[in-house]
Amino acid sequence: QVQLVESGGGLVQAGGSLRLSCAASGRTLSGYAMSWLRQAPGKEREFVAAIPWSGGSTYYADSVKGRFSISRDNAKNTVYLQMNSLKSEDTAVYYCAAGWALYKYIYWGQGTQVTVSS
Repeated sequence: QVQLVESGGGLVQAGGSLRLSCAASGRTLSGYAMSWLRQAPGKEREFVAAIPWSGGSTYYADSVKGRFSISRDNAKNTVYLQMNSLKSEDTAVYYCAAGWALYKYIYWGQGTQVTVSS
């Protein structure tokens, strides 16, 4: 069992930056692909970014490509999402998720709120 806890959300002005963290406990994240997803009010949860367990390639939704960066530190059992040039449409609850393959989610965090004011 893996427990995931997100942190780093908050209120930021448009154009600003935030760095989200997802810390795991229970077992190591090695071997798991990690993803960030988000859900805005009244909308379905959507994919944001993913990184395989090896940390090689990274994958992004078109809406965040060039602005967001996912990374992981397996030694710290933590995954990060660096968000730059934030827009009001980035406002959402951000979740991290772990799975045995990209786009497959087994474990979820509780989410962290990101609010971008225009």
